[in-house]
Amino acid sequence: MSQNTSSNAAREIVGKIAPKLAQLNDEVLFADVWERPQLSKRDRSLITCTALVAMGKTDQMKSHFPRAIANGVTKDELVEMFTHMAFYAGWPSAVTAVMRFDEIFGDTLAEAPSNK
Repeated sequence: MSQNTSSNAAREIVGKIAPKLAQLNDEVLFADVWERPQLSKRDRSLITCTALVAMGKTDQMKSHFPRAIANGVTKDELVEMFTHMAFYAGWPSAVTAVMRFDEIFGDTLAEAPSNK
């Protein structure tokens, strides 16, 4: 399932169950907060992915990791963030994020960083 298909399916479910939450997601989070010029979308994506790792929110990683790549964060930077977060958010959170990263990008890991 592609990022857009996954995001759209989640949006549809949220809209059916919690329409106000879906409206706030669309009109406040993505139409306002994500568009504020004080941070680039790249930086917002890296911050969001870091928060997801810290909180162990693995379901959200499947849409935000690809979005981060689309917004200019590199796979190398995501992997480095996992390593960094192991010391701040805990080893299990970092390893879980690596496993989710592999599920999302495993077929394209030839582009992933080498062990340096």
